[in-house]
Amino acid sequence: MIDFRGWRHTFKLDPDKPIDDEALEALCESGTDAVLVGGTYGVTYDNTLELMSRIRRYAVPVVLEISSLEAVVPGFDAYFVPLVLNAGDPDWLFAPHVAGLRDYGSYIHWEEIFAEGYLIGNPDASVARLTKAKPIADAEEAKAYARVAAKLCRLPIVYVEYSGTYGDPEIVRACKAGAEDAHLFYGGGIRTVEQAVEMAQIADTVVVGNIIYEDLKAALATVEAVKRPVV
Repeated sequence: MIDFRGWRHTFKLDPDKPIDDEALEALCESGTDAVLVGGTYGVTYDNTLELMSRIRRYAVPVVLEISSLEAVVPGFDAYFVPLVLNAGDPDWLFAPHVAGLRDYGSYIHWEEIFAEGYLIGNPDASVARLTKAKPIADAEEAKAYARVAAKLCRLPIVYVEYSGTYGDPEIVRACKAGAEDAHLFYGGGIRTVEQAVEMAQIADTVVVGNIIYEDLKAALATVEAVKRPVV
């Protein structure tokens, strides 16, 4: 079973975005703690399986963040299941999960499943539009959302997702305070070492995604920056 609580840095790859073998090898051999696989649109069984199979050539842990029941592929080290805390469409809270468990519940290895309290911070992101996410009013509301996830729902992970834009450190800091013992992931808009370090000083794990496809060298530089010991 994976131990995500020891992770400081992960890369996130979208099955619907092409990545060549050389770039994939550089990412997987970079020293990152894990590779997350997931996306909002265009994620299918076939492209998820293809990407997972390529990552499996390396020793890095690989986790599927489930966004579509049709794209759930066996063979990942673990599966992260998002519960969108600020979804405006209530079906995104539990309806997909009930449907999945109705069909596949008897086949699930529960030790591989981890639920995320997923808080969407960028109202213009694709995932925000898909789930009709409600904007976060302020830091106190962000803290309350994190408490709902960690204390009421007893979720092991709180994931703050700004998807496509760099987040507000004060919002992330409030989420960290509300999450308490839950593990806080931050993802969204990290394009520089400085941004990665800033968020790593708040969150338990920093997720680097879009910059992989824009500037691989910049993406790779975030690994050492985040995992460098504080002196």
